[in-house]
Amino acid sequence: WDNADFSRGVGTTFYQEFSTLNTAKPPFVRDVEAKVRRYLRSSYSAVWTLKITWEKAPVYAARTDTRKTITYQAVLTTDGFRSYILMLYQDGGMQWDYTRLTSTNVLIGYT
Repeated sequence: WDNADFSRGVGTTFYQEFSTLNTAKPPFVRDVEAKVRRYLRSSYSAVWTLKITWEKAPVYAARTDTRKTITYQAVLTTDGFRSYILMLYQDGGMQWDYTRLTSTNVLIGYT
């Protein structure tokens, strides 16, 4: 795992919340539901979803190099009983050069 560094004004983070209890579901939420159903082979109907996007995020410490950036998302979703997270990365996965990081035992994911 590594940290993004937005201290040099490169990249941005934003989020969008979808509360879908008793409301029409936008295409994004329907896509999240389809992914959960497909990956877990179970029925799923979201009542709340949060999409967080890190866009063009430079690796820590950005003061040394802000040219290599990555865009990725975390999508948290729940049906009120079960909760899931989807980690989505741009094509090709995490693009930071792990050989130039402080620590080389890098993971993609969460704990």
